[in-house]
Amino acid sequence: MKTIRSSQTMDIPEGVKVRVKAKLIEVEGPRGKLTRNFKHLNLDLELIDGGRKLKADAWFGSHKTMAAIRMPLSHVQNLITGVTKGYRYKMRFVYAHFPINSSITNSSSTIEIRNFLGEKKVRKVDMLEGVYISRFEKVKDELILDGNDVELVSRSAALINQKCHVKNKDIRKFLDGIYVSEKDVITIVSCEVLLWLFSLNPKCWTKEIKLFKGKMKYHLQWTHGLMINHERFSRHMPNMNTPRGQVTPNLQGA
Repeated sequence: MKTIRSSQTMDIPEGVKVRVKAKLIEVEGPRGKLTRNFKHLNLDLELIDGGRKLKADAWFGSHKTMAAIRMPLSHVQNLITGVTKGYRYKMRFVYAHFPINSSITNSSSTIEIRNFLGEKKVRKVDMLEGVYISRFEKVKDELILDGNDVELVSRSAALINQKCHVKNKDIRKFLDGIYVSEKDVITIVSCEVLLWLFSLNPKCWTKEIKLFKGKMKYHLQWTHGLMINHERFSRHMPNMNTPRGQVTPNLQGA
């Protein structure tokens, strides 16, 4: 038995523009623009409610087609998260004896890995398009990968991991390598919020402003061995996740 029509919808947040043309979806937000092609799916994709909702329809679909209705909406949700917040993967160096050394070159888009298992070979890994890598100096042996497309960020992390596989040894004993330790989104913090946090305890906050491809990114660091807890500040700053340029700190509530 086939269902005549099955459909699902998703909401599009404020500050994000979605365009649909022949199953090619383009999502544009504060951090940039991403596209995704769904021409291989036997589905109808359209915008409704003045472009504030995305609808996916399956007509006379088989069981396999019905199971794929939610899939394009989930991918679009990942695109929306990427153009509004961005994705961040953290990786840690694991070694027992020979310390792994690394250097970041080519405008934060290439990493060179040295001294893996004591080898003299230099392992060079180029990040995929739109992915930038950096070192967090306050945490030893940690890499940070930032980007808008979650697939490109995760694949870049996989390329680094695959470059440091132990060969011709028992991998249950030789655990050296570079592994993903954390997956999260980039918290968008405006200059106003940064100043508000700095006013709470000036001795505890330091500010780093780095220029990547003409875009300013604010990186916050704890200086006394503490880590940033976004959820703790979100109670006082309910608008921290709004698009860049629309953040209005609630100083009275703080």
